[in-house]
Parts: sequence; C-alpha cells; structure tokens
Amino acid sequence: MEAVLRNFKMIPCPTGDSCTKPKCPFEHTWDRKPPPAPAAPATPNQENQGEGPRKRRKVSSEPAQAPAKPSLSSVKEPVSPPALKRKVASPAVTPVASPALPKPSPVSVVSTPAKPEQDITPQKATGSGITPHKDAPKATPRKPEGLNPRHLKMAAPAAHDFRYKALKLLHEQFQRLNNELKKDAKDDEQKLVLSDQELIWMALDKEQHAATDKPTIYQNVIKNQIMVYKRMTPGQWKDERVAALKKEKARAATSSGKKLTTKPILGPPKVIETGLTAQQEVHFLSHLYTPIDKLAQYGYVHTPPSDEEIAKAREGEKASLGWEVCDRCSTRFQVFPGRREEDGALASGGQCVHHPGRMYYPERAPGETDKPARRYRCCQQAVGDSPGCATAPTHVFKTTSPARLATVIPFERTPPNPLAPKDRAVCFDCEMGYTVRGMELIRLTATSWPDAKELLDVLVQPVGEILDLNSRYSGVWPEDIRNAVPWSAKGLSSAQDEPDGQGEKKEEEQAKEPQPGRKKMQIVSSPIVARDLLFSLISPETPLIGHGLENDLNAVRIVHPTLIDTILLYPHRRGLPMRYGLKMLMETHLNKAIQVEGDPEAAMGHDSAEDARAAGELVRLRVQEKWAEMKSQGWRLVDGAFVPPGWGEKKGGSLSEAFLEEGEVGSGDEAVELSG
Repeated sequence: MEAVLRNFKMIPCPTGDSCTKPKCPFEHTWDRKPPPAPAAPATPNQENQGEGPRKRRKVSSEPAQAPAKPSLSSVKEPVSPPALKRKVASPAVTPVASPALPKPSPVSVVSTPAKPEQDITPQKATGSGITPHKDAPKATPRKPEGLNPRHLKMAAPAAHDFRYKALKLLHEQFQRLNNELKKDAKDDEQKLVLSDQELIWMALDKEQHAATDKPTIYQNVIKNQIMVYKRMTPGQWKDERVAALKKEKARAATSSGKKLTTKPILGPPKVIETGLTAQQEVHFLSHLYTPIDKLAQYGYVHTPPSDEEIAKAREGEKASLGWEVCDRCSTRFQVFPGRREEDGALASGGQCVHHPGRMYYPERAPGETDKPARRYRCCQQAVGDSPGCATAPTHVFKTTSPARLATVIPFERTPPNPLAPKDRAVCFDCEMGYTVRGMELIRLTATSWPDAKELLDVLVQPVGEILDLNSRYSGVWPEDIRNAVPWSAKGLSSAQDEPDGQGEKKEEEQAKEPQPGRKKMQIVSSPIVARDLLFSLISPETPLIGHGLENDLNAVRIVHPTLIDTILLYPHRRGLPMRYGLKMLMETHLNKAIQVEGDPEAAMGHDSAEDARAAGELVRLRVQEKWAEMKSQGWRLVDGAFVPPGWGEKKGGSLSEAFLEEGEVGSGDEAVELSG
C-alpha cells in the first residue's frame, strides 16, 4: 500500500498550494527537493581526516564546463507521470481542470530518457475518447492458424479425433463451394472469393461456435452443418457470402461508433397473387381469425372492465397523488392534471435523460468466444456506460391496466352497423403520445382491404394536457396539430373548393402552410369522436387488420370480436412476448422498406397510413400461402365458396344430403356457407 501511495507524490495536487488536507498523498511545491549543490573539491588535508578512501574521479577528454546555476527548469524530476494506457470511461464526462502550472524557463533542459517498456506514442484527444496518433502502428492482423481444432476454455464436447474429422469435412465443403464460385466470379464478385487461410478461419469459427454454444448436442449440430453445406449450391453460397460481407460492414460501423442510416439492400418487391377476387379474399379471412376469447393471453381486452374495477382504479389514482414511474428512464415523478397552481407545471422531476433505442447483443467477432456486452441501438454505447444519450423536457408514463384506462375513456364493444359493407375488411393503425393521463390516442388511420384505399385519417385532441407527442415514433409533430383544420364530412378537398369568404376557407388561409411534402391533416375534438367515426365504417363482423392490435384497440377503447394480427400470423421463433417488428417483416417477406428514417436530424417519424397498408399486404401474403397450402390438401373453390376435401361425396360419389337440403358443404365446424 505504501508503494502505491508513493506513486501519488509524482502527481501535482489538484488544489495546488492551497491544500489543507493533512498527509496529502499528492505532490506540493514544498515537497520538491532542490538539486544538490555542487560539491567543492576536497583538499589533501580533508582526505587525511578519517573520511576513508575516495573513488577515483573519471577523467573526461572534453574540456571542463562551469556548473550551471540551479533553477526550476533544471529539475529532472517529472512534473506529472507519463500517460498511462487506459481507456476513457465515458466520452460525455467533462474532465476537471487541473491547476495552472508555471511556464517552463527558456533554458533548454535535458529530458530524462524514457524507459523502453513505457508507451510514449503521441496521442490526441477526440470527441470519442483517446485515439492513437496517425503515425502509431496499426492493429496486429489476425494470426494464421492450421486446420486443427482450437483449445477451449471449457471441457471439450467431444474427443479430439471427432472434432478434427468434423472440422476437416467442414473445410472440404467450404473449399468446394469457394472453388466453384471462383470459376464463375466476375470482376465485382472477386471480393466474395476467400483465400486458403480465410477458409481455415471460417471452418475453425464454425466448429468452435458449435462446441461452445451447444456443447450437449455438439455432434448433432456439427453433422447438420456439414450436411447443409454439402447440399448447398454455388448460388446459395454466393448469397451467404454477400450476407456475411454486409454483417462485417455493419459490425465495423458499430465498433467505430457510427450508425448506419442507409436503406437496406433488398431484392425486387414480391408480387402477391392469391388467384382470388377481392370478395373471395375477404371471405377467406375466416381461416385466419383468432377467437377473441383466446386473445386474452396476448394482452387483448375481450371484456370491458366492470364499474367496480373502474371505481377501484380511481381510488388507487387518488391515493397515489399523481406519482408515476417514467416510461423512458424509470425515474419516479409526479404529474399535475390541470397544471400545478404554484408554477403551472405539468410534471415534476425536470428533464428526462434516457436512451431512446432498445438494447441488443452485438454479433460475435470471428474467433471471439465470450458473449459481447449489450448495447443501445441509438448510440451504440454499452449498457451502463452513461445514463442516456437523449434529453426530453419532461418525464412521461403509460399504463396498460384496462381498469385504469377505462377511468379516462370507458371501453365499448363494436355496435351493430347494417350500413357497413360485407365485402371488405379494414386495416387500421393508431399513433399515441404522452399526456398527464398516460399514453393517449393522437392519430387514427383506417384503410380498406384488400384495395388499400384510405377511409379515415384524422388527428385526435387527447383528454389530458400533452407532455410529449412522441414525434420520433408517432410521426405527429406540433406543427401538424397547429396547422390542422376541424374535421368535416365533406373532406379537406371539398372544403378547399369553397369560394373565398365561406366556411372553413378563411380558417385554412389563416393557418400556416405545412412543410413541403407533409399532408395537411384534419383533427377531431376527442378520442370518443374518433372512435365513433371508426364505428361508422365497421360492424362486429368486419375483420380488423393491424400489427400489434392490442395496443391500438386499447388506445381507442374498443372491444372487437373479429381480429387478424400480423404478430400472430408471423410469430417470433422464440415465441411471445418476443415479436417481430412491422419493418422487419416487410423487409423479410416482401422486400419492401418502410419507416425509413434516413438522416436522424430530419426524421419524420412513422406514418400510420403506411403501417396500416403494410399490415394489409402481409395479410394478403398469408392468404396466398394459406390458400396454396389448402389447395394442396384438396380444398377447392366452388361457386365462390371454399369447400374442404371430399365435399359432396357419398360412398358412391354423389352429393351430400346437407348440400342438397340446406345448401351447406360438410357438417359441424367444417360447414362453409355457399354464397353466389
């Protein structure tokens, strides 16, 4: 411990000579020892006064020089220790300014030679930390390896002989595919061809990954990998190499702190051809429904909360005195509906510092066995490095309790509507923002299915005072609400066609024009009005299509029995609560890019109309796939009705009695009503 404390004596005290700390471990001016005065030459008498024999003085061939006068600049003791090889904890932390040091004397000083083990490479400070100088040596390239299984830190999952044979077979398949690709590779495809050493590295990485990730089933995993590459064609190998290069590019951008904002490289958009008419597609949706009573496990509200539950929720809100937990930074704060009397504030707690992006695990680098630390997608910082990379004016909250949601606006079942068309479904999507009442509806969009025509698209004035419009995701900005005009049944276009001096034309002229390329919206006075407009378009039998419909239905406070959710049509491989995003599903299944952000500073947010149409396209794709599967099982389309295999057949091949008497095919749950 004393040896460690002695090292602090080489560092100047941060408080300088004004330090009053007893036994301060840092260096002060009074701790510096003055250089020893030059010793006077000894006289012969002094040599004989019991001082003992003296060493012989080394004689130099250079002329003797007069000793220099002692000065502060001649002190050879370093003022501060050499730079250490340590990483900066966080680039956002501002270093504390050190006390000013006296300027060195113009007299030249002979510096003490640095020790060979010390790193004296010059460095420069940047916004992302300390980076090596441009003349510093680059990172050591990857060491060449032989075709021999790597040593594992854990117990080997199989004998060395088995691992070596599996590695050799895997490497042979890589060689075969690489040689076939090399024969037909064009000039721009030469980068896909691997060298011999790169093939060895790839085989070693694949074998090590299987041995460390799934050691209990290692033998089955490695055998399956060998068979996959044995059956792989050169075209498939080429596609895999292209995907690997994309991942390497993304990993390099992530390690350098950059965020990729370019559009994903997708193939040609898929063309959906169901082979059915629009009316037949709507009738086919009955094969994709999930009963409402089975949707409760997915967060759907299938029964409106009772009056007792709502009253209990109100009592809980009153007892909490407005204290909530921030949905972004998990800080406790207080909301004031109607504003606080003292200062007119809507919420306490000041600014909200948070990470807007989700956490994720980066992919492992080649040869890396340890699991990488989680990072944020917004800034690529490791979890725990900083409290946040974004700042919002206030804290916000949301609630998912149906009873508490009903305290703001009660839930309502879809009422019967004989005017709703029977030959269409409705895709709808909602955008929400934060208010003092939680997360509320601020935009509602509905489109017809399958023709994707717009039926309704309005902004909504929420019940509570707005804390944050959540524009980054909702796509609704303050100027959209400021420039919006009151909703009219005639529509915005007919209002603009009115002559000058009439009706809403004057109000539109007084409003500011929206940004170029942005749609001028209509606005309704409350979420209840928006819900009534949606009820005018649908009936309980109308299929409602969307992505994550439980959130949209809860925002509008609707209980609807006929639902098709793309999250359930395209489930995550690990099951709920994990789910695929709408953007990812469109890129994967239809080769279409939606919600493209581009420049973060010019981000426009999501578009609910775009999201509603995207969900409708995914449903049409599933109709195409499901109908193709049913046809292979024997289903047929007869007079506009979907009939199961063997319909109308009796033992002798005649029509069934149910069809002849009641006009139905099959019986029980399989009965399908025929419609002309």
